[in-house]
Amino acid sequence: MSEQRFGEHVVVRRHEYVAEFVLDRPKAMNAVSTAMARSISAACRALGDDPDVRVTVLTSTHERAFCVGADLKERNSFTDAELVRQRPTTRAAYTGVLELPMPTIAAVHGFALGGGFELALACDLIVADATAVVGLPEVSVGVIPGGGGTQLLPRRVGAARAAELVFSARRVEADEARELGLVDELVEAGRDRESALALATRIAGNSPVGLRAAKRALRLGQGLDLRSGLDVEDSAWRSVAFSGDRAEGVAAFNEKRKPVWPGA
Repeated sequence: MSEQRFGEHVVVRRHEYVAEFVLDRPKAMNAVSTAMARSISAACRALGDDPDVRVTVLTSTHERAFCVGADLKERNSFTDAELVRQRPTTRAAYTGVLELPMPTIAAVHGFALGGGFELALACDLIVADATAVVGLPEVSVGVIPGGGGTQLLPRRVGAARAAELVFSARRVEADEARELGLVDELVEAGRDRESALALATRIAGNSPVGLRAAKRALRLGQGLDLRSGLDVEDSAWRSVAFSGDRAEGVAAFNEKRKPVWPGA
């Protein structure tokens, strides 16, 4: 296993074809400061440029929190002008996770609130353990979700349910979160990371070209009418149909062996 640090608060660990993207600011429960936002963006750029990464798993080093959102202690010291200048930095961090080209999985335990839950929502799948508490409480402190929450949450649970959760600012515990579709898989306490990495390993056994094209089709097709969505799918299909991965996959199937993906 190799490891690369991005600034003080983000670590990327490689488990063969799976990258573990570790939020590592335990003294602040992974609250996203300006410096941490820059580190998240830098790590996303590096992962996006690495063709060997087939799946990314977002994890936390804090035993009681995935991420509690924006660093409000830092924000409290900002002037209006400083807050305006900081906004692109923060937005780039959340966009960086959202736009990772490979499948992404959030491993959530404890608190995932505000921007912390938005980091999870930016992932394709969320695995949570029994201690998870999620929510978007921003209106309770005079702002709104600014890391994609007002757009990503309705895509998960529908407009009315998202409105209730955003307007009420309430925290949702693990069982209800699974029932509402806020998380995709619920596991025993302490097993979120293990379960997410196991899922990532299974996914990573598939074609890296196919995985990225499938993610692109799923993401770009959201919200389109059926005909336009099928055009998006067709474009993604054409991008893989003549690839080395497609040739290897068909050959391996016919030869009854495990494929060795060229990744191109």
